[in-house]
Amino acid sequence: MGISVMSCSSCTPVSLSFSLQVRMQSSGHRLRDVEQHQPLLSGGEEEVAASRVWFIQDSCGMVCAFITWFLVMYAEFVVNFVMLLPSKSFWYSLINGVAFNFLAVLALTSHLRTMLTDPGAVPKGNATKEYMESLQLKPGEVIYKCPKCCSIKPERAHHCSICKRCIRKMDHHCPWVNNCVGENNQRFFVLFTMYIASISLHALCLSGFHFFTCVRVQWNECSDFSPPVAVLLMIFLCLEALLFLTFTAVMFGTQIHSICNDETEIERLKNEKPTWERRVRWDGMRAVFGGSPSLLWFNPFAGLRFRVLMVGARKNGAEFSV
Repeated sequence: MGISVMSCSSCTPVSLSFSLQVRMQSSGHRLRDVEQHQPLLSGGEEEVAASRVWFIQDSCGMVCAFITWFLVMYAEFVVNFVMLLPSKSFWYSLINGVAFNFLAVLALTSHLRTMLTDPGAVPKGNATKEYMESLQLKPGEVIYKCPKCCSIKPERAHHCSICKRCIRKMDHHCPWVNNCVGENNQRFFVLFTMYIASISLHALCLSGFHFFTCVRVQWNECSDFSPPVAVLLMIFLCLEALLFLTFTAVMFGTQIHSICNDETEIERLKNEKPTWERRVRWDGMRAVFGGSPSLLWFNPFAGLRFRVLMVGARKNGAEFSV
């Protein structure tokens, strides 16, 4: 056939039974994208993939996701019941309460969308004779096969050992969202870091203002909790908010930089030379967030479709779909 199948780097070439010659080629001869000949998913399969709920059954990731929700709920408790509700100023409590809770809802929604969205997984086991023939590749073209999940790897896809799949435009695997950050869910991850940084900064400002207000008067007058309990709750909230603000602000800046340069974190660390046409700055932002700049860019509910779907468990136990 004159088609070359090449396995991943540091892996042994795999012999195929359908007369495909296996040989090493330089990265410059790599096929830019298998999908330019034929999509990896057909139209019906794409719709199913877009509607299903993706969930990685990783114990470490599930614990980290639970800790994330617990800490946000803790911040909600301290801000609402320790600082805002006991306040004598109605408008101060109302405005800050609405703002903080609204941002917290957006942060948790972004977290769920990041965790439950397929990041761009390449179908498993599609490196078959029938599939290869259906690609209608030209003689001399080189495609890559992942020996770990037996799939044809599109350009810029990398294998994740935790998700056990090849992920398109994989940036990194984040245990705090129990998922890879890839082509389909990077937008929600960026929103998650932005909203967590926002509520962390808001909580720090509220804590500082509440502390100095209570110092001027009796502590019993500005909080329903005893002074030692209120102080301990606020100190822990400040430490949590400072840690989260630092971490998420750095991650937000890193993600925006990667999007504007059209370079994932893995590609940057491996110092991979781009073989694709880069979409920089606003072109990259439009590609990730979709369309022209609008308020929809900041809405984690955008594109969410509620459906009654059957729950099916995958045989390998790594994930399930809803």
